[in-house]
Amino acid sequence: MKNINFVGPRYIFISISLAVIALSLVFMFVKGFNFGIDFKGGTSMAVSFSKTDITLSQVRNIFKEADPKFASASISRLHNLKTSNSNQSRAMFNLTVGEFFNANQKSKLVSDVEKVASKMNTNVKFESFETVSGYAAAGLRKSATWASLVAVILLLIYMAFRFQFVFGVGALASLAHDLVITAGLYSMFWIRFDSTVVAALLTLLGYSLNDTVVVYSRIRENLKKMRGKPMTEIVNVSINQTLSRTINTSFTTFLVVFILLLFSSSVLKPFAFGMSFGVITGTYSSIYIASPILIGWLEKRRKKSALHR
Repeated sequence: MKNINFVGPRYIFISISLAVIALSLVFMFVKGFNFGIDFKGGTSMAVSFSKTDITLSQVRNIFKEADPKFASASISRLHNLKTSNSNQSRAMFNLTVGEFFNANQKSKLVSDVEKVASKMNTNVKFESFETVSGYAAAGLRKSATWASLVAVILLLIYMAFRFQFVFGVGALASLAHDLVITAGLYSMFWIRFDSTVVAALLTLLGYSLNDTVVVYSRIRENLKKMRGKPMTEIVNVSINQTLSRTINTSFTTFLVVFILLLFSSSVLKPFAFGMSFGVITGTYSSIYIASPILIGWLEKRRKKSALHR
């Protein structure tokens, strides 16, 4: 197997990562996130039309005429719906608006939309109607924040028991790298940020840490087997020895989540988006961030050990 020099250009890749992290932070703090209704409150509905060639702009005009609040609604097209009692298809759309509808308002909206749609010779049907109040959304945001913090703390405790402190620093840097860049992509591409995204980010942290642990375990073994060798050589050999396992695992995972991103419904797309790019950043960080960070620390520790002899 060819021995690839991963640690040689480590400063170049660390510089690139820092630049991407800085760009991600700019987007996150300046542009913000496209929070879903479960984090900001509002109403999400799935509607179907008998006219299958109806366009997004026509759907917006129908709802805007029925209620001006829908002028700024988020509208996306879903896969056509096959009716159960016939072979006819219906055009499906998802609409999200930051408004709360009570029972009377919902009834009026349905009635008004049906009237406007009839003018365009199409029948409309509300397949689902989900409303989340601002109070409930605040509770979900708080729960998601605590869940994320607890998960990170538990991961760090695991690293502290499994490896030495210096390894924990590298793992923490790797996790922060993956989290910030992936979150930045949601802001950059204005992908809906909801509870499924939190699940994706937490899954990503576990996946990235698993990759890092595999490489770290091999580095720890080689520190004993290759005693006296330069630290850069030990780390580089360890990465190469675990490379095939890393690539195989990452590729199969990426293949599944990318297919999910292409063909899943709008509900799962934010999750699949985070996992697709997260697998890439997680694999990258275990090779170019977590492992190279160890080199400087381990070299200093080796020098101190030599001085005390």
